[in-house]
Order: sequence, then C-alpha cells, then structure tokens
Amino acid sequence: MFDIVRNNQKLVQIVLALIILPFAFFGVDSYIRNSGSVGDVATVGKGKISLAEFQQALREQQDRLRPTLGGRDPAMLNSPELRNAVLDNLIQRQLLIQYAHEAHLAVSNEQLGRFIASVPALQVDGKFSPERYDAVVAAQGMSKPMFEARLRQDLAMQQATAAVADAALAGNAASDRWLAAQLEERDVSEAILRSDRYVGQVKVTPEAIKAYYDANQARFQVPEQLRAEYLVLSRDQLAEQVKVSDDEIKAWYQSHADRYRQPEERRASHILLTVPKDAPAEAVKAAETKAAELVAQLRKAPADFDKLARQHSQDPGSAARGGDLDWFGRGAMVKPFEEAVFGLKEGQISEPVRSDFGLHIIMLTGVRAERGRPLEEVKGEIVAELKTQAAAKKYLEMAEAFANTVYEQSDSLEPAAEKFKLAIQKSDWIVKNGAAAGPFANPKLSGALFGDDALKNKRNTEAVEISPNTLVAARVLEYKPAAQQTLEMVTGTIEKFLANEEAAKLAAKEGEARLEQLKKGEKTDVSWGASRKMTRAQAASLPPEVVRAVFGADATKLPAYAGIAGPGGYGLVRISAVKPFIAGAAGAGDAEQAAAKALQTQYARVLADEEMIGWMATLRRKYPVEIHKAVLESKER
Repeated sequence: MFDIVRNNQKLVQIVLALIILPFAFFGVDSYIRNSGSVGDVATVGKGKISLAEFQQALREQQDRLRPTLGGRDPAMLNSPELRNAVLDNLIQRQLLIQYAHEAHLAVSNEQLGRFIASVPALQVDGKFSPERYDAVVAAQGMSKPMFEARLRQDLAMQQATAAVADAALAGNAASDRWLAAQLEERDVSEAILRSDRYVGQVKVTPEAIKAYYDANQARFQVPEQLRAEYLVLSRDQLAEQVKVSDDEIKAWYQSHADRYRQPEERRASHILLTVPKDAPAEAVKAAETKAAELVAQLRKAPADFDKLARQHSQDPGSAARGGDLDWFGRGAMVKPFEEAVFGLKEGQISEPVRSDFGLHIIMLTGVRAERGRPLEEVKGEIVAELKTQAAAKKYLEMAEAFANTVYEQSDSLEPAAEKFKLAIQKSDWIVKNGAAAGPFANPKLSGALFGDDALKNKRNTEAVEISPNTLVAARVLEYKPAAQQTLEMVTGTIEKFLANEEAAKLAAKEGEARLEQLKKGEKTDVSWGASRKMTRAQAASLPPEVVRAVFGADATKLPAYAGIAGPGGYGLVRISAVKPFIAGAAGAGDAEQAAAKALQTQYARVLADEEMIGWMATLRRKYPVEIHKAVLESKER
C-alpha cells in the first residue's frame, strides 16, 4: 500500500505537469485573440469563443491524437465530430470561468505560489527553479502577470468543479444493488455454429452479383492517388548538424552547477499496520499494541526485520520484499514517514510512526550523501540541451525564409533544397482521404497536394507545420485519377461476400431453432465448450451483445440458455449456475472484497460524473450558449 501511495504521488505530479499546466497555458478567453478574426465560433453568456481560439485548440487536439491514429483515416482529425468535441470543451470551460467569477472563487497569492512551486515541470532536482519557470512562461509567449492570471483563473475553475464532484454521495442501498449486479457470478458454456460450415449450401447467382455491384458501385471505386517529392525542415534535424565544443560544455556545466547536484537519498524497509484515518479508538489501540510488540522483537533481533515484514506487513507492494522500499529522496514519501527516515542512522529501527495509512516500523538500510554529478556523467545531457537550444534559434531564423522560398520559386523544390542543404525525399503512393505514412498523415499537407494548385498548376505546396518545429513542403510527381473497377474485376470479391452473408443467415436460422429446443428441454446435438465463471465486472472486454445475452437470460430455472447472432455465425450460451453477490456477506475472500471496493469507487466516480453533467447543463441554462455554425464549419486555411 505504501509503495502504491508513493508511486501515486509521482503520478499525480506528472499529471499536474502534463494536464494542469497546459490547461493553464490555454485559458478559455485565450490571449490568442486576433483583431482580424472573421467572426466568433460561439457566444457563452457574456463571453465569446473566437475563431482563432477554436482553431488553436483544434490544432492542439489534432497534434495529441495524430500519434494514436495508426492506419485510420487522417481525415478523422478534421471531422465534424472532433470539431464539435473541441468546441464543447471550450464552451464548458467558458461556463466555468463565468460561474467562478460570479461565485467570487479566488486563489490567493500564497496558494498560487505553492501550486507553481509544486509542478515538476518547473523544478530542477526536486526544487523550484526560477530559471525553468521563466523559460516555460516565455515559451508560451506570455508575460508573468498574464501567465499567472490565467493560472489563477484555472485554479478557481477547479475549485468550482471539485465542490460539485465532492457533493455526489453514493447511497448504500443503491451501491449494494449495483455491486450485486456487477459481481453476480454465472457459470457459462458456449457452442458456436460457425458460418463457414454453411458456405457449401449457398449458391450465388451471376444476377445477384450484378445486382450487388450496381447497388454499391461507390465501394468499387479506386480513389485518386499520387506520389510526391518533399522537403522537411525540422528543429531535430538541425540539432544533428550542430557542433558543440568542450569549452561550451564546460561553461554550461559551471553556470548550471545546481542542476547537476544529486540530493541525498535513503533506502529503508518498513512494516505497515494499516489503520484508516477515521478508525475507531479500539482499532488504533490494537494496532499500537501490535506495533510495540514488533518493535520489542526487533530491538532484540534486528536481523529478523525481513522475516517479520513478510509475516506482518500489510503493504502489498513491499511485504513480499521484506518491507524494502528501495532508494528515495525528500518529497517522495508522506511527511511523517520522511521525517522519521531522515532522522535515523543507518541500521537504526524507529518507534512506530503514524501516517494517514497506518503505523510504520522503519529500518534505515542505506544512505547516499548529496553529491555533485561529475561533468563526464552529465556531458551527454549538456550536449543535447545545447544542441536543442542552438537548433531552436536556427530553426526560427530559417523557417520564414524556407516558407518564402518554396512559395516564390514554386515550380521546383530544388532551389530550397540547395539553399537550406536539405535532401529531397520521395513518397509512396498516397490515397486521397486514406491512411498515409510520415508527414502525409497531416491532413493539411495531404489536402494541399490534392488541391488544384498542386495538381493542375504543378506548383509546390506551401510550407505546412505538420508538428511543432517541423515544416514540410511537397510537390506532385505522379497522379492517378479516381477509377471505377469493372464488374469482371470484382466478381470474385462480391461472390465471396454474398456467400458469407447467406451462410451467416443459415447459421443463425439453425442456431435459433436449437435455442428453442434447448429452452423447451428437448435434446439437441450441441457440443458445449468448457464451463467458465463470468461476472459483468470481468466481462468488460467482451462485446456488449454477449454480456447482454449472458446476464439478460432468465436464470430462475437452470440451466438457462441464450443466443447471439454475428457475422461469423451463431453462438449458443448455457448458464448452469448462478452465485449472487451479497455486499458485506461473511466469508468473502480478500480478492472478492478488493474487487467490491474497487467497484464501489468506480460507482462513486460514475455518480460524480453524472452530477457534473447535470450541473454543466444547469450552467448552460444560466449562461445561454449560441453556436455560430457557419463559422464553426469553415475550414482553416
């Protein structure tokens, strides 16, 4: 448990750095406003969401989603669904801003300072770094007062949402009913009537093939496709070309000496006796008595710590390792535990230490003194940082000139390639609106290649920023227009598809007949697979129709049966036993209790989400929302 808490603390810090800070950098009434905007995307109460703000948020979301797209259609990154989702997020944040302002929710200077100092992205060696803070603020193109005003605003919004979420309480009766449904256990066997067994019974006629072809000609079109040549100007590429001298490395090391100090670390083992914060006095007393007994044993035989930790510690993460928590520095553990560890001498055993998790008996097993990391150890880090800085400066100097060159000399990429010493690369065939590799996964770049300027006028595309600090310009080499496949070309494909479709219908027909026989208690030739236990909670990875069939079957009389039709055939399900779950029942095992506790937490989260959805709907009525669809649907140019 204590290992888990320690790890979760780090996770929370990472989440703060990766989620809360970007949330702050892009406030809802963003500083990214443009007096030349062609209109607002939406009005929310007294506030507005500008087109520039919406486009910025859309680009950021596209950048986050692009690495996860895989082989799917890159056009998804500019789909109406994604655009609406981005706008809805901006609307919700604008609603929260207006509510927080009206409710006089505020963040003091002290609270703001504590939050900024706690964000790992603004720390060096676990300590707040003013230099890092200055760099992060500057990277956002903001002044400190502007940045802190946005951050103060976002923290006030969090106060508002936290109050609503904390007010959602799960009643015991409703929670128990939900748990009973989730943890009811059914013994299930399956029998599959596969559709491929029926393919031989299907005869697909030429008339059926032609009728399908005529009705679905769009499916048999080969879309437009092209091959392109392209140039890439990127900061990372430029960084590889940067040379860093030993004198520069040494000067950087000396001027940033604090960054390369390794704080003191300690290694400890512990025995945890769990005691909740709100435990009754009798439970606390019992734990204290047991802890005192263990300390007395360890005073006599310190070498038994490993054995006693394995026997008595209730920390599942470290008990199996004899209580070992490995090396850690200050700030990694909760305060009472940390103070005790850093107050011990190596080999010393503490008195019981109380934290929110219970009572800890701690043995200090190692000490690593604070030390400065030598230059040779950090040389690689310094070289990488100096190269990145130099490349960033060089990229900013070159980016505008690169864009101008490919535009002004639009009949070839060679002038830009020679001027900026870049290699002209060539793509494979790119299908219009299809999945594409490399830079052509960017919908703006691929869209420009299929535009009239690139296809008909034979010009370079503009320089497109496909990701931060990366520009690409491209030019069409070869082009194939869309073409219709003939009936003769696709006859085999259609025949196979229609045969499988009819075979699935035959399998379903026979499966439904057998299901009726089984429900009537009649004998039928069914080969059941091995029985396995299933709960709704464990079946989350199964298709929803399977879960509905298994748990929707009337199990008042056993065995009970259900059936599921699918493209691969028909599935029969037999339920031979049902074990109800009763919350708080005696005899429940540790695993069952742990599952129930996790599900109760999940149920509470669901209630909190529902409460938040309802509250946001109330805010929409309080601060009317008007969406300007013509502006929303206009494509960014």
